[in-house]
Amino acid sequence: MSEKMKVRKAVFPVAGLGTRFLPATKAMPKEMLPVVDKPLIQYAVEEALKSGIEEIIFVTGRRKEALEDHFDSSCELEHTLMIRSKDSLLNEIQSLVPESGTIVYTRQSEPLGLGHAIWCARHIVGHEPFAVLLADDLIMTDTPVLKQMLDRFETLQSSMVAIEAVDPSETDKYGILDVESADDGIVRIRGMVEKPAPDQAPSNKAIIGRYILMPEIFSLLEQKERGAGGEIQITDAMARLLKQQPIFGFEFQGQRFDCGNKAGFQMANIAFAMKRPDIREKLLAFMKTFVS
Repeated sequence: MSEKMKVRKAVFPVAGLGTRFLPATKAMPKEMLPVVDKPLIQYAVEEALKSGIEEIIFVTGRRKEALEDHFDSSCELEHTLMIRSKDSLLNEIQSLVPESGTIVYTRQSEPLGLGHAIWCARHIVGHEPFAVLLADDLIMTDTPVLKQMLDRFETLQSSMVAIEAVDPSETDKYGILDVESADDGIVRIRGMVEKPAPDQAPSNKAIIGRYILMPEIFSLLEQKERGAGGEIQITDAMARLLKQQPIFGFEFQGQRFDCGNKAGFQMANIAFAMKRPDIREKLLAFMKTFVS
């Protein structure tokens, strides 16, 4: 009996320009936008590490130095916190820095799409299954979504995507699935299409920013076929992979906030702030007054 495959590495495509959040993202990566007091990318990295991921792979672009610095030591800041006896803050800052060798960086030299960004990590990933996390999708849940998926991967040993039912009028914003059957939160996928018009969508089951992919995806991305928006789409490559091996959809437990748009980002800030005992009451009182 062959040994079961394990997912040890996670790819974070963070090369985007964040144009929907200009001017805030003119000089700051969109992944560094804070939800309460923690940047989006930190939530995603923490999710991966809590799920058992051993190696973080950032696919970056120009002007991403702030992101790299965030996960590195800051001697001056740490020294200042230490001499001021800010022990709690010091511990929190130091905890941001994973063990040396945990984070690897590679560059996407031109914005050719999500599929191309993932392809850029091929030599680091090697020939093993891997995860992909999109920081824009922030999910509030007790058990990290990636951990939920990895638990099911133990049995399925196949590519998986997190899925969610979306408003039928918004299918042109997502990769949409043609589903075959569903059982205990696992959906067998028959086909998929990137950003179909509502009248052409096979369902309203949308791919959300959590993937577990088999390494065969890289040979398909290598073909660099352009899809929606003239970009190399991961959904298109997965549709071709589906002809070779099964791919499953996973109906996760949790509430997703689409932080790729301004309304979703503000909703996330409110929801996560309300979970904080130190600010909940003041925020609640303000909202009651403001709304009335």
